[in-house]
Order: sequence, then structure tokens, then C-alpha cells
Amino acid sequence: MKNYFLEMESPLGRIVLCANETHLKSANFSDDPIDETDDLPGILTDAKQQLNEYFSGTRTQFELALDPNGTPFQQRVWQQLLQVPFGTTKSYRAIALELGSLLNTRAVGTANGRNPIAIIVPCHRIIGSDGKMVGYAGGLERKRWLLLHEARFSERGLLF
Repeated sequence: MKNYFLEMESPLGRIVLCANETHLKSANFSDDPIDETDDLPGILTDAKQQLNEYFSGTRTQFELALDPNGTPFQQRVWQQLLQVPFGTTKSYRAIALELGSLLNTRAVGTANGRNPIAIIVPCHRIIGSDGKMVGYAGGLERKRWLLLHEARFSERGLLF
């Protein structure tokens, strides 16, 4: 199946979106320009629109068909991340418990760091058990920005 690419500017820098005809495969921060694909499938234009709405504060939940590549365990972790609501945080430990074992806490952190669909699969909402921001593939400054952004548009207030 063919992959299509689209780049967009965001308050956090350039984001490169990748999809097949029907599902979003990845959304990553990148400083490298890409050759955009002609005849983009609707999933890419929908993803760009929904991300722009998220950044403007008018969208708190994404409605996109996702198909990230990963191991079965990573897929389970990413599904748990999708359950963490806008404006809230959860610890790596809590995710591990939800998946059945505290012994998986480090593996949850590794899977979280390999999430190929930034922001939409909200790995930025996962923090340390002590409430501190730890680890984010896009950098801690972006993670802090995303959490503060969600706090501004959430009824729950400050997240961490």
C-alpha cells in the first residue's frame, strides 16, 4: 500500500504526516523538508485540519483512523494512551498497572517513546510517578508546551 506525505507548520515546528489511503501512520516533528505527495488522501487533510484545530484550542479529541506500526505490546500501550483525556496526565506506572503488571513500567516508557503518532496519540500526557515531566521524543520543551496548552483549554486547570 502506498504512503503519502504532508508537512504542516505548527506552534512547535514542522510536523510531517504520513498515511496510506485510509489510515494515519505517523505524525512526527521534523526540521527536514519533504517532498509532499500529490493527490493526498482525505485522511491527511483531515489530520492537518484536526491538528490545527487542536493548536487553536477548538479540538480536544481527534477523530482519525490510525494505523501505527509497532509490536503487539506497543500497540496495547498506544491504545491506553488514547484513553488519557485532554487536559489530564497519567504516569507510566499507572499505564503499566492498567496493562497488568508494574514490571512493565520501563517497557511502557520505551513504547511511549516510540509512539509514531505524536500529539494525536497523546504520549505527551504521560509523566513520572512523582509528577515530573520525563521523556518525550519531541523534547521536553515541546512536552511542556503541549501540557500547558491543554491546561489553558481544559476545565481541569494545571496538569502537573
